[in-house]
Amino acid sequence: MGKAVYGWMMMKDENIPGTVVRTSTIPEELGRLVYLLTDKTGTLTQNEMVFKRLHLGTVSYGADTMDEIQSHVRDSYSQMQSQAGGNNTGSTPPRKAQSSAPKVRKSVSSRIHEAVKAVVLCHNVTPVYESRAGVTGETEFAEADQDFSDENRTYQASSPDEVALVQWTESVGLTLVSRDLTSMQLKTPSGQVLSFCILQLFPFTSESKRMGIIVRDESTAEITFYMKGADVAMSPIVQYNDWLEEECGNMAREGLRTLVVAKKALTEEQYQDFESRYTQAKLSMHDRSLKVAAVVESLEREMELLCLTGVEDQLQADVRPTLEMLRNAGIKIWMLTGDKLETATCIAKSSHLVSRTQDIHIFRQVTNRGEAHLELNAFRRKHDCALVISGDSLEVCLKYYEHEFVELACQCPAVVCCRCSPTQKAHIVTLLQQHTGRRTCAIGDGGNDVSMIQAADCGIGIEGKEGKQASLAADFSIRQFRHIGRLLMVHGRNSYKRSAALGQFVMHRGLIISTMQAVFSSVFYFASVPLYQGFLMVGYATIYTMFPVFSLVLDQDVKPEMAMLYPELYKDLTKVWASGRLSASRLALTPGI
Repeated sequence: MGKAVYGWMMMKDENIPGTVVRTSTIPEELGRLVYLLTDKTGTLTQNEMVFKRLHLGTVSYGADTMDEIQSHVRDSYSQMQSQAGGNNTGSTPPRKAQSSAPKVRKSVSSRIHEAVKAVVLCHNVTPVYESRAGVTGETEFAEADQDFSDENRTYQASSPDEVALVQWTESVGLTLVSRDLTSMQLKTPSGQVLSFCILQLFPFTSESKRMGIIVRDESTAEITFYMKGADVAMSPIVQYNDWLEEECGNMAREGLRTLVVAKKALTEEQYQDFESRYTQAKLSMHDRSLKVAAVVESLEREMELLCLTGVEDQLQADVRPTLEMLRNAGIKIWMLTGDKLETATCIAKSSHLVSRTQDIHIFRQVTNRGEAHLELNAFRRKHDCALVISGDSLEVCLKYYEHEFVELACQCPAVVCCRCSPTQKAHIVTLLQQHTGRRTCAIGDGGNDVSMIQAADCGIGIEGKEGKQASLAADFSIRQFRHIGRLLMVHGRNSYKRSAALGQFVMHRGLIISTMQAVFSSVFYFASVPLYQGFLMVGYATIYTMFPVFSLVLDQDVKPEMAMLYPELYKDLTKVWASGRLSASRLALTPGI
């Protein structure tokens, strides 16, 4: 009953509105956490993307030069429209007829046009229009009138990144106005509507880390295969270049999320051949997914690299003071994310998860046991530094030096794991539980965090833009990351202390009545005669002892404001015996290990 009251208090707290307690059995677990494992996107950040950078290899466009892109797009489509009298005329042949001076300018314009066109076609975004008709009978006419009205259009997609990209293309003049299962319509700066037929769609998956689409331009009958994805997935697919890796690193260091966009022109014969093999693979009864992936990969070769995009994700409100409070409370924070190493490091610094004055050890990429051994030795020599490691290197270290790596990582004030899969996130939680015996808490907002949340001792889900999968799978649900501070420092601490007091009372109460009954029975030759009859015994456990002492659920040693102001009070609840502590001094990494 006390635990139910603690949950009710959490949900009724006006300072953390929207909090939902989905389990009434572990509220006191919030009061003795040592490790907090958090996702990045949507948890520490708002998951509201803003387009910031477009890079074409030789030229880069930022927020202050977007008007140049808009001018190039407008000129490109006005030129195409002026030459629409010819059959199958495009922007490329007339450019070749120009003199050498404007040829460079036209070349850049052509590349910008192709890049913007690829971005506005390769996605899973659907434009939605709100009906302004007041009468049901007028709806059909109202929809016809508002088909291309910019002020009434909103975009819906599973990923905020894609919405940000499509909104950016609209700002530079190329607008997605309609989409269904088989077609897509774009509006050019001059108001002309371009129609494209969707032939195939390959959705994004966490394994492939890319998505693709095959479209046919209905005006020219050209078939094009567009693809976009993470740089690690796209680098082997695109044609050789000397700038992609470097520019991805530069954007990531600015905290931008990068996507590589590429295309491949297909002839009618090539597409028909692919379609027949693709259909055959989908009809296969055995190893269907492998065969389908093999057919798609046959297209993913020597693709033309068009551009590199960068979008920014702002931090949530009060993330910095919340992380500082948790750190002062003795809670060690691990950030597990699927983003690039540079992006994760930048966000860790900007959120003050890692202090700007604190040393950071970036665990270099290791592929075998020897490299892992050398890197662990180098890491062991450093003291009080944050660790940044990629998922691939983490997997190698855990394969050969699991105990040594976990023991070293637990000494770090902060750990950042990038390029982590959902399975790896859950595995890290399990390792911390096994090797330290401490209480762990996992917090996330998306479906890819569910495995981590369920593996932890205490799971917290955030209701974000990625749906309610994490929120429904968690023990506790909150609206914003900053609410976790009050949830732990106030409610978690009070629940733990109150449960401890109630537990002591229940044991004391039981010992009293049991001892009295034992003495009474022994005096009367162990006869099965109860000391108290009927309702006296029932009343002892309820009215006489329960109701007065149950007021302990309202007990508090300090005010909530003081608990938030001095998070060090939380440390007292996480003390353990010295024998259970890790000792890095005993760690000896020798070649014979």
